Amino acid sequence: MQQTVIDLLRQAASRFSQTAYLNEKNDIGWHAVSFAEAFEKSGWFASALLEAGFAFDDKFAILAEGRNDWVITEFGILRIGGIGVPLSIKLLPEEIQFRLEHAGCKGMLVSSNTIEKALESLKTPELKKIQLFYYDDNLEQYRTQLEQAGMDINKVLLIKDLYEKGKEKTHSFEKELAAIEDRISGDQVVTISYTSGTTGNPKGIMLTHMNYFSNSNDAMQFFDVGQGDRLMIILPLDHSFAHTVGIYACLVKGLSIYFVDARGGSKNALKNIPGNLKQANPHFMLTVPALTGNFMNKMKEGVATKGKWIQKLFEAGLRAGIEINGDGYHRPATVAWQKKIVYKIAYQLIFKKLQQIFGNNMRFCVGGGALLDISQQQFFAAIGVPVYQGYGLTEATPIISANNPSVYKFGTSGMVIPNLKCKIVDSNGRQLDTGQKGEIVIKGHNVMQGYYKNPEATSDVIRDEWLYTGDLGYMDEDGFLVVTGREKALLISANGEKYSPEGIEEAIVNTAEYITQVMVYNDMKPFTTAVVVVAEDKIKKLLKGQQIHDKEQILSLISDDLIRFNSHEAYANQFPEMWIPRIFVLASEPFTEQNLMINSTMKMVRHKVLEVYKKPLEAAYINNGSKNLHEHNQATIEKLFRI
Repeated sequence: MQQTVIDLLRQAASRFSQTAYLNEKNDIGWHAVSFAEAFEKSGWFASALLEAGFAFDDKFAILAEGRNDWVITEFGILRIGGIGVPLSIKLLPEEIQFRLEHAGCKGMLVSSNTIEKALESLKTPELKKIQLFYYDDNLEQYRTQLEQAGMDINKVLLIKDLYEKGKEKTHSFEKELAAIEDRISGDQVVTISYTSGTTGNPKGIMLTHMNYFSNSNDAMQFFDVGQGDRLMIILPLDHSFAHTVGIYACLVKGLSIYFVDARGGSKNALKNIPGNLKQANPHFMLTVPALTGNFMNKMKEGVATKGKWIQKLFEAGLRAGIEINGDGYHRPATVAWQKKIVYKIAYQLIFKKLQQIFGNNMRFCVGGGALLDISQQQFFAAIGVPVYQGYGLTEATPIISANNPSVYKFGTSGMVIPNLKCKIVDSNGRQLDTGQKGEIVIKGHNVMQGYYKNPEATSDVIRDEWLYTGDLGYMDEDGFLVVTGREKALLISANGEKYSPEGIEEAIVNTAEYITQVMVYNDMKPFTTAVVVVAEDKIKKLLKGQQIHDKEQILSLISDDLIRFNSHEAYANQFPEMWIPRIFVLASEPFTEQNLMINSTMKMVRHKVLEVYKKPLEAAYINNGSKNLHEHNQATIEKLFRI
């Protein structure tokens, strides 16, 4: 047996033949594609590509929202020995252009949501030679944009037409496709997945059939899921976590994928999430901390509208549930019977209703992409829909470790998945003991082949087959991996001591009432500062109700909010004093993808935030951090609140 994802699909088409593999929403309802149908249609698309003159190793960019045809066409590309280049729909045209040129793409698959942005990226004569493929039917409405971009509308290939052409030619290309598949080995590249580019130009991560095959099989050993279980994918398919689990790992156990309805663009997709969850009624879901944090806040806001009695019961039940659960791995030997009763009442009256936000079947969620704050883990476990933190990075295809329903521990990233070696090393590469912090280093079949056209960067991170992740962490006494942050995002004190800011930032945002985003900063300074984004609407309410009146009161409010986490039981005495911000700089607007301070995977781009606020941050050190009422903050308050 070839250890390829094509073989995974062939086996799934045989084992789970008529089970729904892919599901997307249309005007009629949910359109399902079975495993057998997906395999058959991918063969049609592969035949059409061969008929059109495409060949082994040709690269195809995919710029579209998650949908059935994304998966089918990607497999079609792989079946001719081609390579996929998944792109985020949130990229800017110039970012798309870089990736197309760097990868040397011959084709580009787009949808009605992305075709205009795609055309803006095709600016050079060489890029205009790229063959466009269109997923939707309504191409005529883009005739003007195509003409302005120097593209002939008649030369854009419609996916639905290619399925038909390929179906007719299946027998003609049957032997050629079989020969190509025999040629495809485990080290053949499947995708070139570009990093989000938080520092410098993005690097193209080459992931192979063996990478995906091994990571999919190893990860699926970790979770108690089975044929027909429904998986809701809210994350975009270019996200490595969604790509591996949503496309390939589902083949191992016959899972059924549901895509969020993204017709009309990203804003519609966000609005459709609650309705789609109820309709799809999934058993589990892939998510990221930003999304679960939003769910948590919405739940809390909803409870707050039900009156003081419900609010008090909710809070008491939550506290009791958190105590009963302990850290998930170690539970307290005894819990007062009164608390158990409070928890049962809150569970029946409130928590079960909150669960219905996810439908009636949700067993758990799996979080990746960034550190999932412990308060979120405690919250969702208490209400009965646990969110299990995992850890990985695209260079590892991406899953390295995970908590799961059988074994989990809050505040950790779980156990390392089977068939993967993991160690913690110091700056000299020496392996550290349990509990000692250092760089996370892994070895296994899931480690990328390397960075495309970048052997220097490859050799920097892969040494003797070990992948140096650039992430910091330690193995705790129970065998759980604890990730503490990125090495490159470290705070550095004046005496050279280093510390990861993510934990403090999560603590601030999760406990603050008036702070929605924060970047903690220290670059060899005597104390720590922060850039703070405030909840404008909440502060405006206080001003309108005359609970506060002037700039000093606003700044005092935010100052207290910034250290509110110190009185929260999950964070009390957790962070050394020197890394807690002494002074802050107010941001004039939220960190967003539009101002480039958030990347396509919803992570903060620290160097972009620093570019904008470097001057006021430096100025804050001049007065030795003695006050927040400095010139920048005064001007920002005037701009935001007109006072």
